[in-house]
Amino acid sequence: MATLREVQKQRTRALLLECGLESFATKGYQATTIDDIAAAAGATRATFYLHFASKAQLMHQLIDDVDAILTTADDPPLAKVVESGSCDMVREWLDRKFDQWPVIRPYMLVAHRAEAGDPEVAAVLDRWFDGTVQAMQTGLDDADRFHPDARRSRCLLAFGQFEFVSRQWFRRGWLVEREVLLETLTDSWCHLLT
Repeated sequence: MATLREVQKQRTRALLLECGLESFATKGYQATTIDDIAAAAGATRATFYLHFASKAQLMHQLIDDVDAILTTADDPPLAKVVESGSCDMVREWLDRKFDQWPVIRPYMLVAHRAEAGDPEVAAVLDRWFDGTVQAMQTGLDDADRFHPDARRSRCLLAFGQFEFVSRQWFRRGWLVEREVLLETLTDSWCHLLT
């Protein structure tokens, strides 16, 4: 059973994350200071440093939170979807991601703005992108589909399309009808991956 002290530490950490996200969204990542985040959370700079070594580490945790939101809903996981070779499963996976975009939008807007000026944040997003591409490649490897030398490039192209569309949606909303985009992206992924 968690002690009162542990519960308070968890609440403080969650509040720092919430206030960090809000400050990054309103002031911008670069303009937000650790003191801004701590003050918004009703904490001190020292308390901030008990939970996070830097602003970039707090941003890293926010990205990890988004990853958890996205992957918790993945049943089956992306590697298995790709391995299956089923266009229906690909469509379902993409549709589920589209449904999750409104939930993760505030996080991703901040993360994409932060990556431009913070190499640590850019590296976290690069690892996240690479991990997703690797999961897709694992699916192709397990299915033994396509020439081994072409598998990674197929996954890079497929996920690159998805990443571009998601970034556009986070900033500007649906530029084309959702269903049309879903069908077109599904067709493209099926051509590249199945």
